[in-house]
Amino acid sequence: MAEDKPQPEPDRIDGFPHPRETRDLFGQETAETEFLDSWRSGRLHHAWLLRGPAGIGKATLAYRIAHALLATPPAGGGLFGEAEPATPQTLDVPADSVIAARIGAEAEPRLFVLKRTPNPNTGRMRTQIAVDDVRRLRQFLGLSAADGGWRAVIIDAADEMNRASANALLKFLEEPPPDCIFLLISHAPAGLLPTIRSRCRTLDLAPLASDNLFWALEAAGTETSRDDVGPLAELAGGSVGRSLKLLEEDGLEIYAGMVRLLGSGGRVDRSGLVELAESCAGRDSANRYALVLDLVQVMLARAARTAARGEIPAEAAPGEADLLAVIAAHPAHATLWAETHARTAATVRHAVAVNLDPAQTILDTFLEIDATLGRIGAAAA
Repeated sequence: MAEDKPQPEPDRIDGFPHPRETRDLFGQETAETEFLDSWRSGRLHHAWLLRGPAGIGKATLAYRIAHALLATPPAGGGLFGEAEPATPQTLDVPADSVIAARIGAEAEPRLFVLKRTPNPNTGRMRTQIAVDDVRRLRQFLGLSAADGGWRAVIIDAADEMNRASANALLKFLEEPPPDCIFLLISHAPAGLLPTIRSRCRTLDLAPLASDNLFWALEAAGTETSRDDVGPLAELAGGSVGRSLKLLEEDGLEIYAGMVRLLGSGGRVDRSGLVELAESCAGRDSANRYALVLDLVQVMLARAARTAARGEIPAEAAPGEADLLAVIAAHPAHATLWAETHARTAATVRHAVAVNLDPAQTILDTFLEIDATLGRIGAAAA
């Protein structure tokens, strides 16, 4: 009998530890302390919205909170009883604890994780959290904890709920069961229902600085050099998750090659462009193609910001500072690059939506950039 194929996990980066398996959290001491202070005050809110860019540790913090809550034995009458439950001084829980083992095995009965699931009809991962998944949460909340302790619900990510699933979750936030904490992870909280946001206390997490990013990547099992961390922090915006993807797909070298394509700010190197486009063609190049499209947007955003601020950022690739000094030397260039960013983003969305040829899409995108370089050069002449 064939073994069951493991279900894909939308909240895991292939080849790296899942947030539930991650023991250390770097650079988010402020958010962690804020939660602990609230817990120790005896007025722990029932729903928390963990906000910030993707990949900076929000899910790791949510699991750390869940570990600590579920590992803390109940005392007296609970949160609003005569005796308050014990509260720890840290969210650290021993890696060999029973709670850690059960959460790691996805077998903890007092933890429910709401996330996207495969469509039972197609086997493909859904693009949204379905209302059926929220209905499973109803069953979880209808059961009382066997030992009378805390229960936790992690929503990863709340941005992926559709209108029906968001409204279904809202009912639980409006009438929460006792001793249950909801931890909503959001990369773009402005898109959530205002009624959901209003029922949550917020925890804001910040992008990681280079030192914390280095330690986080080391803890994830990478062999990242100190020399690479600065460029990674620039391209990934201080996100561990984005940094891992860049490392996995040779993103630093890809970006360096893109900088070389633009040379000294004259026009795009056509032979190098054809080589880049061809490297993104074929079934086995889907990840590379997606990363190149993403890095194009990063490059254009960096050019627009440089021109608007009048300050060249730390280099994300050799020669980038010299390039930006030419193509983003004037505040008027900010508008040109912002408009190019918008046009190429529209081109990419259309190409992906109708499954256009990847190589042609790369060519079209860089020809848009080439046209902007031409306008900048003509204005300077």
